[in-house]
Amino acid sequence: MMTSVQIRQAFLDFFQSKQHHIVPSAPIVVKNDPTLLFTNAGMNQFKDYFLGNKKAPYQRVADTQKCLRVSGKHNDLEEVGVDTYHHTMFEMLGNWSFGDPLRPEGGYFKQEAIAWSWELLTSIYNIPKERLYVTIFEGDEKEGMPADEEAYNEWKKVIAEDRILKGKKKDNFWEMGDTGPCGPCTEIHVDCRSEEERKITDGKTLVNNDHPQVIEIWNNVFIQFNRLKNGKLEPLPARHVDTGMGFERLVRVLQGKNSNYDTDIFTGTIAAIEKITAQKYDFSDSRQAVAFRVLADHIRAISFTIADGQLPSSTGAGYVIRRILRRAVRYYYSYLNYRQPLLHQLVMDTALQFKYVFPELYEQAEFVIKVVREEEDAFLRTLEKGLKRIDDIIGAAHDSRAISGRDAFELYDTYGFPFDLTRLIADENKLTVDQTGFEKEMQEQKNRSRAATAIDTEDWIEINKTGKFSFVGYNDLLVETRVIKYRKVKAKAKEQYQLVLETTPFYAESGGQVGDTGTLQFGDEKIAVTDTKKENNLIIHFTGKLPSDIALPVVASVNFENRLCTMYNHTATHLLHAALQQVLGRHVAQKGSLVSPGELRFDFSHFAKVTEEEIRKAELLVNEKIRRNIPVVIKEMPKEEALQMGAMALFGEKYGDIVRVVIIDPDYSVELCGGTHVSNTGMIGLFAIVSESAVAAGVRRVEALTGPAAIQYSFDKISEYKHISELLKAKDPLKAIEKLIEDKNALQKKVESLEARQLVQIRNELLQKDETINGVTFIGDIVQVSHADALKKICFDVKNNLRDYVMVLCANINGKPFVAIGMSDVVAAAKQLDAAKIIKEHIAPLIKGGGGGQKTLATAGGQDASQLPLVIAKVKSLL
Repeated sequence: MMTSVQIRQAFLDFFQSKQHHIVPSAPIVVKNDPTLLFTNAGMNQFKDYFLGNKKAPYQRVADTQKCLRVSGKHNDLEEVGVDTYHHTMFEMLGNWSFGDPLRPEGGYFKQEAIAWSWELLTSIYNIPKERLYVTIFEGDEKEGMPADEEAYNEWKKVIAEDRILKGKKKDNFWEMGDTGPCGPCTEIHVDCRSEEERKITDGKTLVNNDHPQVIEIWNNVFIQFNRLKNGKLEPLPARHVDTGMGFERLVRVLQGKNSNYDTDIFTGTIAAIEKITAQKYDFSDSRQAVAFRVLADHIRAISFTIADGQLPSSTGAGYVIRRILRRAVRYYYSYLNYRQPLLHQLVMDTALQFKYVFPELYEQAEFVIKVVREEEDAFLRTLEKGLKRIDDIIGAAHDSRAISGRDAFELYDTYGFPFDLTRLIADENKLTVDQTGFEKEMQEQKNRSRAATAIDTEDWIEINKTGKFSFVGYNDLLVETRVIKYRKVKAKAKEQYQLVLETTPFYAESGGQVGDTGTLQFGDEKIAVTDTKKENNLIIHFTGKLPSDIALPVVASVNFENRLCTMYNHTATHLLHAALQQVLGRHVAQKGSLVSPGELRFDFSHFAKVTEEEIRKAELLVNEKIRRNIPVVIKEMPKEEALQMGAMALFGEKYGDIVRVVIIDPDYSVELCGGTHVSNTGMIGLFAIVSESAVAAGVRRVEALTGPAAIQYSFDKISEYKHISELLKAKDPLKAIEKLIEDKNALQKKVESLEARQLVQIRNELLQKDETINGVTFIGDIVQVSHADALKKICFDVKNNLRDYVMVLCANINGKPFVAIGMSDVVAAAKQLDAAKIIKEHIAPLIKGGGGGQKTLATAGGQDASQLPLVIAKVKSLL
């Protein structure tokens, strides 16, 4: 039986023998593509070639690509691990042909793609031919698309016609999106059922019918059309082949397993989980078995996305990673009964498994382990809070015997509780959960999210045709050019236009550097460029309007001042990176950056707060390099040559065969970089670090200023120092401030002592005002205190002096009402009273506020202090 390593290598070797160039996987985290957060298909890194934005360096390519999917058909995150064949992260094996009208012999199309697919599966992998079925596009009369007879005729050469099945557009016509390159596809399916099952039911009736053992194994897409926004198809000038074969499914088939998780891709991780948790994986559909599969799947997605530069966070792609990580934590916490961080213990096993395929994880394993560990710690604390919250919800649900959909959604959204965990806890407490209400809340959140990110993009309108686009902004900031095409986009009710120029001096946002702004002059009409971005490899200029005659020649002019300040900051970022490596250690690696005209921001790997002394050392080192006026040398060279000379490459970035190298003293800073830089470091003038902070686990952030901004910052700080000296009437303001703090602390102690005496006096007076109602001691009063916490302190104090009691204390503090309710455990149980519930249901509405707390002590604050007498009366009436 072939191992997964052998299976992967056999694929790459086969296509290398067919004159394919083997390329590395692109990062799983996508940059410069507004339509994607993550690489979700093998074709993503080649999108520019299909769109015609860039010429492919090789016409035949093969690879294995890291992909991530957490939404869409069969990719609901909550289903991963429940079944046996869907994943968050997966590998996609692919072979590609990029058509070129000038060199048609270099590529290939349906004939070769189909023949090679069959040869690899049946002759190299030895899958029995009688277990294979293929599908082709049957055509679509409504859209005027004929059946794919060409593919049908090619398949007839190798497989019986009754095994060639015709499929509808849904399964056999591939589209990149609502618009763009598309074409018919042919799928290859394999029947993995037993001989007995195959005799009972013909396999072709199960193809594309969600049968877990009759599965698609390979898809060959033939990209030959372009879809316009009006729905029409136009032929592409060059035809391409785009194939994808899910690696995990292929290994499952070749190793004769019923589940992807039973293959050697996952068994090592599952064994590690067994060892850590001291529990056994039993291959079943139990929650415990699902937990094993969830962990084995999710650790790959978490580890590789962090290694490729995406840290867990509360927004965007970072939130997706956080969701995946938290789902894994919930499963081991709830179903493996493991209550401490577990995932980080699996990172090194994963890194070693993929060391020679995707080496970036192994090279950063220590950093990834640290990030995952801290994320786990943080969520385990949140999970504990969630369990306390669900106790409160269960307490409040005793009358209705149900947890509302809104509460269930709060547990999911705020505390990360999946619906099934809430339902499990509810069942244990003999409660039901409103699933319909939960799903409604979930759908409303999705709708809000979609509405916030919805972008309506119209088709490109071509003005001039050209075979290439060029960026000249490294050397020229003012050029005469022409508009090639434009389109209108609408987002959040704001209309903008996107223009593509044949030649542009505008730098598009990339590598942390913001896009240029400036103007486009059409004759006498000047239009502002508000931003410049890349969409794949296309440089797009954003404007608020179109000129009256867009066909006129255009003078494109970059805002010189902004560009110059951006260049100061970008070169200073390189100087800072090298300085931090010298001061803190070689482990420092860039994890994010922002280079704008106004400031620079640099995120880097480091596991402790950077001390004030270390900050000053780095700052002094950068300024020393500035004063030396070092030439900034920029060269283009083969990537391997650059790496051999010690150039720093950033994890998560995709580089071509030829790279741009920025050298600021070969012994100090050599980096691969596509950004804009000054010609000599002395141009920067001055560098000042203004802050240092934590961004995420194991990641620190430095913010700094350069040039005029740094000089102004220094002036402002000197001015502040002088002003403080004048206010304090002191030559040494620091000593004066220390004395003020010392005096304040002494006064604070005196105030606290006086307040403690006052509270004792109030307590003694309250104990004289008690009354008995139905056997319960009741105290209710409006007292004079300076802050709300004093009410709680009195309640705690009274607890030591009374037994069966209920107390409600109110205060009017600066016109705002505050309330505290305390009671003994005995009264709470005997009278079925709940202080938190009383606050929520009775007190908060009266004082127009809110609050909460525990069963025997709860507080509230509000807006209407006139209702405080009614508050006391209301609590009294409950006895």
